[in-house]
Amino acid sequence: MPRTIWSGAISFGLVTVPIHVVSATEDHSIHFHRVHLEDMARVRTRKVCELEDREVSSDEIGKGYEIARDQVIPISDEELRDLPLPTAKAIEIVAFMPWESIDPIRIGDGYYLAPDGQVAAKPYKLLRQALERSSRVAVARYAWSGRERLGLLRVRGEAIVLHAMRWPDEIRDPSSLLPPAVELTDEEIDGALALMDTMTRDDLNAPEFRDTYTEAVAELIEAKREHREPPVAPEPAAESGQIVDLMAALQQSVSKAKESRGEDGAHADVHEIPKKRAAKKPAKKTAAKKTAGKPKKSA
Repeated sequence: MPRTIWSGAISFGLVTVPIHVVSATEDHSIHFHRVHLEDMARVRTRKVCELEDREVSSDEIGKGYEIARDQVIPISDEELRDLPLPTAKAIEIVAFMPWESIDPIRIGDGYYLAPDGQVAAKPYKLLRQALERSSRVAVARYAWSGRERLGLLRVRGEAIVLHAMRWPDEIRDPSSLLPPAVELTDEEIDGALALMDTMTRDDLNAPEFRDTYTEAVAELIEAKREHREPPVAPEPAAESGQIVDLMAALQQSVSKAKESRGEDGAHADVHEIPKKRAAKKPAKKTAAKKTAGKPKKSA
């Protein structure tokens, strides 16, 4: 059972669901210690008081807000925990929204919300099924670690997941980063769509969705432990030159994607989007044009 991060309740309307929060993800990265290279001894961070010039223990360390260089206001964890906020003890749902209306850039880490005891089983299932049948997500407010946060609740299988969300003012405006105005042809858009079709997957369980960096680091560590040479990185393939033509780049990309999947017809062409037919001229003008080509009848 993962370690409980926080305990409280979900509240929506007058319904309360006692829950405890556990992490929904695991970290499989390889972590390193800082060491003294001369003798491989651990190098640790010492917490030293600037005024007394001595190392202090964790019991002597607290939080402080610096108003000025010579004025710091101490704030205890108990004072933060006892702030008069309705979200201090509960994840308070404030709205329900369609999943598609949430900008993914605002979504952060995920946590499983586990029902806390038998009393929570029925309201937990009620909320989960209501979210599932409505195809909506819940937007909530909650307070953890000394700050109030915005969160998103969604269904994953039989569980409810809480995602931390960023406040609107935490998202930067990207307008200054946009490229200059350019024109695209229908053929270029069609080529990009063909490449997307070739690279489309039904799930994320394919071999290309694995952590090759961690695998390579693990192999490096194993090689050094066994006092053998680590694997050598393959030489990059020689490039024939920079592809300037966008259509040529799309053609080659489609071919390579098909080759990597072992598909036949790896050299398939990117076809053009059928061009729109020109609008027909008004009937009167067409009739006049046909009449002009016929000899006049004698009176």
